[in-house]
Amino acid sequence: VPGPPFTHQRTPRKMVYYGQTSCEQDSERYFDVVKYVFNSYKKEVPLVINTMGWVKGEGLLLLTDLIRLLSPSHVVQMDVSDWRAMAPLSAEAVRVAPGLYTKGQQQPKSKQVGASGPEGWKAPDGDGDASAPDYKLLYIHPEFPRAGAAGEARVHSSILRDMAILGYLGQLQPAGLSSALPLHSLVPYQVPFNAVALRVIHTDVAPTNIMYAVNASWVGLCQIPDAIRSQTDGPVLLTQTPLCDCLGFGIVRGVDMERKLYHILTPVAPENLRLVNCLLLGNIAVPNCVLVSQQGIEGEIPYVTSEYNYTI
Repeated sequence: VPGPPFTHQRTPRKMVYYGQTSCEQDSERYFDVVKYVFNSYKKEVPLVINTMGWVKGEGLLLLTDLIRLLSPSHVVQMDVSDWRAMAPLSAEAVRVAPGLYTKGQQQPKSKQVGASGPEGWKAPDGDGDASAPDYKLLYIHPEFPRAGAAGEARVHSSILRDMAILGYLGQLQPAGLSSALPLHSLVPYQVPFNAVALRVIHTDVAPTNIMYAVNASWVGLCQIPDAIRSQTDGPVLLTQTPLCDCLGFGIVRGVDMERKLYHILTPVAPENLRLVNCLLLGNIAVPNCVLVSQQGIEGEIPYVTSEYNYTI
């Protein structure tokens, strides 16, 4: 558990491909995703919930929503050494605090809260939110320097994300080789256009440009409950982003427009690939090092720009 995540990857019991590194653009979908995943928790083992570090503005409101939704037994709050300390997220404070999508319990008008704020105040029976959490707060002040430095965290998370993708792609490599094979030498799966639905999560793409967006992209291999029924040979485009299971990931390493086929590299086992009927393309890119380090490429590397104006 304490080691870097990319060194001990495991197949999740339940996974949804959110498709972005931040939920700021679509926090409502993020909240729905958390509910969807949490509903599969059977409570047979303890659950550790690692929240994100967005605790300002709407991030704090969303965190309040999540605490209400997930009803933890304990909340561990880490203070930040070089930032004005945020108020302790006690059960009493969260109970009355407004969230982004949930409301706090209303304080009766006849009840005056003293200088200590909402501490110790309890709502009368039958009043307010029945799902208000009751948990123990563990407040920790880290002793190591620069804890919580936002700029450094963003850089580190980007590096760790690339390492996670590289670790995942490492499963494609045949065992026993002294050096890694380039991706273009691995045999991809051929997937007919009309066998899977397609959706770009993070932005609107015109149908005429959809294949340019998908080619050489990182995609979530997902399963939607509805069967794919296409009157043509595809592609099948979804108008809304589905809330569905993600079974793994892959790279669309080529698109055959004549034969109407996606060429997909993925380490997902064939028995699980049979369940995949949806490709979700998000704002997560194949790491640059994968594109620029492929052996045997002469001339320009596809999808890599080397000569550009830094002022643009």
